[in-house]
Amino acid sequence: MLKFFEEPMPSFFLSRMHFPLALFLIWLGLEPALAAPCVDLRWERRSYSVCRFDPKIDDLRLFWRAPDGEPLGSFAAAAATLHPGEKLIFAMNAGMYDTGHAPVGLYIEKGVELRRANTRGGPGNFHLKPNGVFFIGAGQAGVMETSHFLSQRPMAEYATQSGPMLVNNGRIHPRIHADGVSAKIRNGVGVDREGQAVFAIANEPVTFYEFASLFREALHCENALFLDGSISALYAPNLGRSDFTMPMGPMVGVVAKGP
Repeated sequence: MLKFFEEPMPSFFLSRMHFPLALFLIWLGLEPALAAPCVDLRWERRSYSVCRFDPKIDDLRLFWRAPDGEPLGSFAAAAATLHPGEKLIFAMNAGMYDTGHAPVGLYIEKGVELRRANTRGGPGNFHLKPNGVFFIGAGQAGVMETSHFLSQRPMAEYATQSGPMLVNNGRIHPRIHADGVSAKIRNGVGVDREGQAVFAIANEPVTFYEFASLFREALHCENALFLDGSISALYAPNLGRSDFTMPMGPMVGVVAKGP
């Protein structure tokens, strides 16, 4: 069973309340922290951090290379590329990459396809078919199985390919089994029934099945994509987190206007 979030109550919960109820809670002194996009939760005895963003109003972007063409490699370097008056309010590693920190699959940034889709077979999680694509464009976010994305070609200002799909059209990946024992710090992304982009990272080692079940059962994502299980890191100022890790490849972030 999902243990509900501790205070402060997350803004996405308030958005689902009837307006009079929200006013009543504020009158009681239970006003939620509306600027807190990330929350910690426990589900099935495991700890996770979850961040939700609305692509209709939130500025979601992907980051990979600096203006000089070199991989950014860190959240701080990604933040340094922003214009004056912009600030990074969330970031997470966003897909697998090679030894040169280049994406191993499809990568689109600012509408430009910088890496082609990778449909080859091979070892490792990326090639555990079906894999998929997380994309952002035209005020929407989505997660699609790779061949479906390539045939449909939805509007994508940003896109990153990774694998495997954790949940595909409501079903857990057929090769992710409940009796799996490999446990790691894992992170991934899904899109919930409200169309929000939902990012999750385990705060303790979890199995593939536990992580996939989190997206399907607790976060209500019909489609969710695994991002990594070795280089998993989160930048979430409202949780006091700026995880340190070895240099990363592509990253996903949310940018807000601010001082």
